[in-house]
Amino acid sequence: MHASNLALPLTQPLAANSAVSQRLPSPHLLKQQMPLSSELAQHVQQHRQAIRTILEGRDPRLLVVVGPCSIHDPRSALEYADRLAALSREVDGQLLLVMRAYVEKPRTTVGWKGLAYDPHLDGSDDMHAGIALSRGLMLSMLERGLPISTELLQPMVAGYFDDLLGWAAIGARTTESQIHREMVSGLELPVGFKNGTDGGIGIACDAMRSAAHAHRHFGMDAQGYPAIIETLGNPDTHLVLRGGHKGPNYDADSVAQARMGLAKVGLAPRIMVDCSHANSGKDPARQPAVFEDVLEQRLAGDSSLVGVMLEGHLFDGSQALGKGALKYGVSITDGCLGWSATEAMLRQAAARLAQAPGETTQRQVR
Repeated sequence: MHASNLALPLTQPLAANSAVSQRLPSPHLLKQQMPLSSELAQHVQQHRQAIRTILEGRDPRLLVVVGPCSIHDPRSALEYADRLAALSREVDGQLLLVMRAYVEKPRTTVGWKGLAYDPHLDGSDDMHAGIALSRGLMLSMLERGLPISTELLQPMVAGYFDDLLGWAAIGARTTESQIHREMVSGLELPVGFKNGTDGGIGIACDAMRSAAHAHRHFGMDAQGYPAIIETLGNPDTHLVLRGGHKGPNYDADSVAQARMGLAKVGLAPRIMVDCSHANSGKDPARQPAVFEDVLEQRLAGDSSLVGVMLEGHLFDGSQALGKGALKYGVSITDGCLGWSATEAMLRQAAARLAQAPGETTQRQVR
């Protein structure tokens, strides 16, 4: 694991009726103190390009973003990364495995917000330690040869990790946010916009069209100062179907409707299915059934289905934070599929894709 020797944060009062603030290192400073080596930087660029070629239909592999719903324990996360890296080498001809390194957790009301916010899991919200721990953990995953991904929830946090990511997601609750669309327009990596919580794709389509354009917007520069940010636009976005309040939207009819909706507004038909959330009824044990349905559609010739997302950890299920000792390798947020079931599912999928007519067992683009 990487460690940080950053100075302790400064504390200063704000207005009389406000809370005390603590200064954090700027993204530039954190990146200086925990640098991405030139070798790993080259790997990140290769990861991004591999994902782009899948989105563009020039690489026939299936993109699979898989890993813990959110990371709370670096040791179990790195064990998962070791296992995923080994599996990736076996299935690389058919599947491009990208590990979830989710260090922020969106909350409907309140609750644990993720490793970047509360790394000690005790409500102390030591964000200074959280961003350093999160960056170090991501660097360790990259050293294992894995592309990594995260959900970009707080735009100010994105600057601490954006140089490490091969792929990123914008969640259902933030896809409608102008701030997030502007942020994505300046990212040099593929990004998936999830459909809104109502299950419709209109909001995500608007988001992709907005993110593809250049913007000038208020923001924070790498040194941590308020700045006018100018972006060029991001052409490498796509839709993520995650279901909605009315139920799942991974079935063939829903995918066909999504494909037509994308075409109607001039967007490329590239779709990822989130096998969790509303598509699985929040039951992690149902993820394999969702994945199987998507795989069948893909094998039947639907090339718009470029990827899937899975929530998996070392062991099945989830556990509540603050109710006794935590079990190793079990999620403290959404329930996850255990490693054994995940590994078997991905091996089987790779074998079926390798044997299917029209599919290839080797990458066509490197």
